[in-house]
Amino acid sequence: MPPAPGTKQGFDTGTMMDLRRRLVGYLGTLLLGLLLVTVLINLVSLRKDVRTEVAASEQLVQVLLAAGQIASDLPPEAAAARLAAILAGSQLRHLSISQVDAAAPPERSAMRRQLALLLGIVPAGESGQLVQLGSQRLRIAPDPSSEMDERLADTVRLLETLLLFSGATLLVAWWAAHRALAPVRELEAGLQRLARGEADAALPRFALREFRRVAGAIDALAAALTRAQDTQRQLSRQLIQVQEDERRTLARDLHDEMGQTLTAISVTATYLQRNAQQLGASQIIDCAQDLRRDVRTSGAQLRAMLMQLRPHGLDGPGLASALRELVGSWQQRESGIAFTLVLPAPLPLLADEAGVVLYRVVQEALTNVVRHSAASQCTVTIAAQDGQLRMQIDDDGNGLVADAPRRGGLLGIAERLLMVGGDLQIVSRQPHGLSLQIRLPLPELHSEETP
Repeated sequence: MPPAPGTKQGFDTGTMMDLRRRLVGYLGTLLLGLLLVTVLINLVSLRKDVRTEVAASEQLVQVLLAAGQIASDLPPEAAAARLAAILAGSQLRHLSISQVDAAAPPERSAMRRQLALLLGIVPAGESGQLVQLGSQRLRIAPDPSSEMDERLADTVRLLETLLLFSGATLLVAWWAAHRALAPVRELEAGLQRLARGEADAALPRFALREFRRVAGAIDALAAALTRAQDTQRQLSRQLIQVQEDERRTLARDLHDEMGQTLTAISVTATYLQRNAQQLGASQIIDCAQDLRRDVRTSGAQLRAMLMQLRPHGLDGPGLASALRELVGSWQQRESGIAFTLVLPAPLPLLADEAGVVLYRVVQEALTNVVRHSAASQCTVTIAAQDGQLRMQIDDDGNGLVADAPRRGGLLGIAERLLMVGGDLQIVSRQPHGLSLQIRLPLPELHSEETP
């Protein structure tokens, strides 16, 4: 995946690793280590068990040999005592050897007895094989207690291994996640720098692919934010300039046009006031006609100023008339451009703010055509289609330089449309000229007007 525009993060595929591989590598190393430890523990346990079994077998042989070597001429009591001593000192496994006529061996512990019953193991009791060794009779019976002890010890070792395995897994998983997600703190710090108004997130070079992509996106966001801030400052300067131009134009019109008309009205009224006693009826009529003419002139000037500031009817059915008047006013000027307006019959109603935006967009676009295009024809076409109002402003002028950024009037048009959910596309016409393609959303339920 190529880096995002404006990012300083490059992709070095030779040293780059993604987060999944790193985590799998950490956990795989842990599992391999624990597997080796488990094998080692089992080998040690197996060695111990084998040695114990061998020792128990040797002990059994020694017990039998020692019991068979008891002298037959010993008194029964002495022979029994000698055999009891040999049996007491033996460490047998899986078997129990006892004298037939001797006292019963002590009961096994309650826990062992319950465990044997749970496993379905019945004690040997009086069962087993009777063996005659000299003058002594021995009972050799199976004894599961040693095997149970061995299995319990193996179970304890297994539980210890599982506990070790689980604890090590949790620790390594926490450490791996902590280490792998450490770049998140760097990303957070970069976003905080952007939030404080810094132009650069100043992110380091990350080794993981995922974080490099996120860093690239943040750098692209920082570049876009810088461009947006520059655009905002440019629009603010343009807005201030437009306000000053409007105020300057209004002040000039008030001074040059309405000021002169009001001065003429004041002079005529002063003349009537001073000479009312000497003036005849015909002279008074002439003065009244002058006053009426000047008042009409003042009213026309006021309507023209109001039309320039905000034409009447933009938020209602009068939008079509206002557009015709706007295009007609440009047509009447000696600009050398033939203006044409194509409206649908009827023109769909727009929301109040959208109607104002549409009028201002046409006004700004026609001003740009007159000032910059050197065109001979300009056509404004409006149509309703697919729940949208589509407008196209075409001219056969110089057009724009390829990939030129939006500035001045075009930037203002795009910002106006954005405020009401519309958009602007600028298309170069062939062989020359420019086409502004504009879309505005229509209300879901709208009435129509007859143009």
